[in-house]
Amino acid sequence: MRTYLWPRRSFSRSLLYFSKRILRLKATPHAVAAGVAAGVFASFFPLGSHFIIAFVISWLIAGNLVAAALGTAVGNPLTFPLLWGASWEVGKLILHERLPVHGPPAHLGDMLHNLSFAQLWGPILKPMMIGAVPLGLIFGLLFYGVTRWGMTAFREQRRKRLAEKAGKAGRAGQAGREVPAE
Repeated sequence: MRTYLWPRRSFSRSLLYFSKRILRLKATPHAVAAGVAAGVFASFFPLGSHFIIAFVISWLIAGNLVAAALGTAVGNPLTFPLLWGASWEVGKLILHERLPVHGPPAHLGDMLHNLSFAQLWGPILKPMMIGAVPLGLIFGLLFYGVTRWGMTAFREQRRKRLAEKAGKAGRAGQAGREVPAE
């Protein structure tokens, strides 16, 4: 659990690991990018069904399911307060509701302690669900573009590197087979 919250080496190394995992998936750039976008979209929703939402959306838009699962890593214990807070605020704006001057409802702690879904729906979950849709779409499209561009660039670079390697191996093989002229 500690490693998930605070990686042993660094956050940049973990980010590099996830990006390499995504880039090396055996699927079209669209499928991988669509899967990542579905995972990012699902991360904005408050209820703990991110994988299910990501898989359903990924399947609907012909995305890669493994990429969708990796895309849900955008939603993690460090980013959930930001994602959910932004979803709640956007939802309140869409619903034309304003936060009371004195802050959240006084009985919020009691509602969370008792986990009364009916009581949580109106003031908290409904705005979060509504706000998650536009934010998820915006960030999903952003991640789609970045992932598709990265996949295309990575594969082109890899193709060139392999072609260069094959060219060197071909020249070395021909040099060894040449018969000297007498």
